[in-house]
Amino acid sequence: MNPSTEQTPAREQVRGELDLLITESVNEAYRDLDTWSTTDLVRAMNAEDQQVPQAVAAAEVEIAAAVDGVAERIANGGRLLYVGAGTPGRLGVLDASEIPPTFGVSPDLVVGVIAGGTVAIQHAVENAEDRADQGAADLEALGVGPKDAVVGIAASGRTPYVLGALQYAREAGAFTVAVSSNPGSTASSVAEVGIEVVVGPEFITGSTRLKAGTAQKLVLNMISTLAMIRLGKTYGNLMVDLQATNDKLRSRALRTVMLATGASAEVARTTLDTVQGSVKEAILVIKTGLAPAEARDLLARHGGRLRAAEQHAQA
Repeated sequence: MNPSTEQTPAREQVRGELDLLITESVNEAYRDLDTWSTTDLVRAMNAEDQQVPQAVAAAEVEIAAAVDGVAERIANGGRLLYVGAGTPGRLGVLDASEIPPTFGVSPDLVVGVIAGGTVAIQHAVENAEDRADQGAADLEALGVGPKDAVVGIAASGRTPYVLGALQYAREAGAFTVAVSSNPGSTASSVAEVGIEVVVGPEFITGSTRLKAGTAQKLVLNMISTLAMIRLGKTYGNLMVDLQATNDKLRSRALRTVMLATGASAEVARTTLDTVQGSVKEAILVIKTGLAPAEARDLLARHGGRLRAAEQHAQA
């Protein structure tokens, strides 16, 4: 028998587990989709994707719990770490990569950990997801501890690498969250908070980079973005901690100061120059009349929370 097709007990067990997962089930409506017109394929796939926001809405309570837990750990000096294999791992790396320029934080604050290491971001690393011990080892190498929050992402909710990471994180005292697309997942039983975004069978059977991946992206957007809001990284819905590292972002910083204060472009630009480009400090200077050094000190005393600093100055 060909070794690649031999059914070992371990493979039989995995196959049996997959047979029970919604994410691996077959949508009978699409049995002959390879015979459809392109327009019909587009329409059908888009219709399937409409289910994702509703599935995310059904998990709002759990997502809110995750946001609060993550924000609390970061506020006390911890980090947010995403852990996944394949598509979930790449989505975690993507979300982590976007946080520093958006909210002006250190690249070490939100970390994406992917099975197989950085090479797996662009290339599949075979069998990497099967190593529960490696998931634990990767978090140990990063010094994960009680201050941190760890979000494990796995559509199936049973990926060994993710389970090993979550188990290690929980034993280390970290706040743990599992994001999956199957009800009653193993990952949810390991983590403190289980976010199960059940999107049903995929358009292409088992291709969880589709609806499940879209759901994961939405959930990660919520966790990181809303945690940053809780931490005072926005003023209303304005990005006031953005890092103006290119012309587009410098223009956005100027526009943000103008929107927040009603100041002219000239006043906003001049004030930004006096505070070394800090959007928060520029807004506080314009709205309160404080000197730049006073605005900087007041923000520091309020943990960088612009609204709290403004209210203190105007009290």
